[in-house]
Amino acid sequence: MIVDMRADPSRALRVVCAGVAGVLLLAGGEAIPPVAPVVEHREVRHGATVIDNYFWLREKSNPEVKRYLEAENAYTAAMTKPLEPFVDTLYKEMLGRIKQTDLSVPVSQSGYSYYSRTEEGKQYSIRCRRRDLRDASEEVLLDPNELVKGQKFVGVGDFQVSDDQNLLAYTTDYTGYRQYGLQVKELRSGRTLADTWERVTSVEWAADNKTLFVTTEDAVTKRSDKLWRHVLGSGVFEPLYEEKDGLYDIGLHKTRDRKYLLLEIDSKDTTEFRYVRADRPRDAFAVFLAREKGHRYYVDHREGLFYIRTNKGAVNFQVVTAPEEDPRPENWKVFVPHREDVLVEHLDLFREFAAVSEKSQALTRIRVYRFGKGEWASIPFPEPIYSVFAGGTPDYESKTYRYSYQSFVTPSSVYDYDIETGKPTLLKQEEVLGGYDPSRYVSERLWATARDGVKAPISIVYRKGFERNGRGPLYLYGYGSYGIAMPVTFSSSRLSLLDRGVAYAIAHVRGGTRWGRDGARTAC
Repeated sequence: MIVDMRADPSRALRVVCAGVAGVLLLAGGEAIPPVAPVVEHREVRHGATVIDNYFWLREKSNPEVKRYLEAENAYTAAMTKPLEPFVDTLYKEMLGRIKQTDLSVPVSQSGYSYYSRTEEGKQYSIRCRRRDLRDASEEVLLDPNELVKGQKFVGVGDFQVSDDQNLLAYTTDYTGYRQYGLQVKELRSGRTLADTWERVTSVEWAADNKTLFVTTEDAVTKRSDKLWRHVLGSGVFEPLYEEKDGLYDIGLHKTRDRKYLLLEIDSKDTTEFRYVRADRPRDAFAVFLAREKGHRYYVDHREGLFYIRTNKGAVNFQVVTAPEEDPRPENWKVFVPHREDVLVEHLDLFREFAAVSEKSQALTRIRVYRFGKGEWASIPFPEPIYSVFAGGTPDYESKTYRYSYQSFVTPSSVYDYDIETGKPTLLKQEEVLGGYDPSRYVSERLWATARDGVKAPISIVYRKGFERNGRGPLYLYGYGSYGIAMPVTFSSSRLSLLDRGVAYAIAHVRGGTRWGRDGARTAC
């Protein structure tokens, strides 16, 4: 509600006294921003008294909170009203570049090709598959657009298909608070089974195609803390483990060779894994290596060996192997050694090869090791600044490695890298409607020297013809904390900035592991 004091000062006073969400206009037409009331709230934290005068704004069910937020929205609408025509122009321009009906690149798994597709006018992606046979018909596995009917929102969390490809365990959230419930669907018949569970955070199948393992969250803290075992049709969810330490969350994974189920228990600086053979679901989860403060490690399995990515004595991580019958540290052998300026970020294992993602100078590189030849090779990337991510290759027997590549100039592109020939093949590139021409834009790497002499990389993109005279408009973004780095990614919406003469840059500041985890270079 907008009330003009010039026209009706008494009504304006009544609005204020009643606490109605609105905006007041002064005699000069200037809007008065709403002011949140100060309500003192005291808390003792670690022995110190903390005063938070706006603690009351956390109370989502408080009508006063809702009223204040509505007033803020009304003020924003009043202040930005002159921009509405330009906003509408930008919206139509950005939407016009997006292909609303699209299909993801299929992923092969156990005789099927799995993919998702979008349809114009529908909000959610539809999960589908086809048999790897000529003229095979499409099978819709899950259509959130159907699930959301009668609801305001649906979010799909975990999505796990059993080894025999007949059962789908998935989780859905209808609240928007990431509170997921478990459902199990029999794919051949299409019927939904009676096996359900609430507040599920992760789910995995055992090899018998009937036993499910799930983790759940605490109802108050939302910390993932309990592990359960469930046999379909039994009506029983058997408790197996509870993490009592409030610093830790738990989650389930399965090795790509499908031999082991892994329970990951982690805090911000420490991890612990427990494991069980997937074909022996009644066994107890064994501790892989007991937690040790500051030790982060991650486990996978291939051909009788566990592969451990560990920061034990290696701040930037190294990869070691251990025999599955006795994986104690005294049996570890180095597979990928530690390096001071390279962070080992990720490891993917297959029967014939391994792929390692490594970061240095705010760039990720992928190296591939062929076990048969004992040789390493690097996947080539054509631009000076870019981002690359593992694209999902679930098939343990795969002869190719899928990755997603993009830059400020190159739209998101999916490639398969042939392990035998060493050649990448482009499978799909995000289509930008409206005649996008990448040759009109320039991206490059700049460097800024900090007061202590450390150089910080800056990735920048602009339209050709941009005058670098220090007076041009620049949109600068930067974030670096908790080891989270800002990747160089493509945005079709950003073109609306670049085409209007604005340069866009990301400062890869310390704290984001651009140089690995060396404290001198990564501290904020």
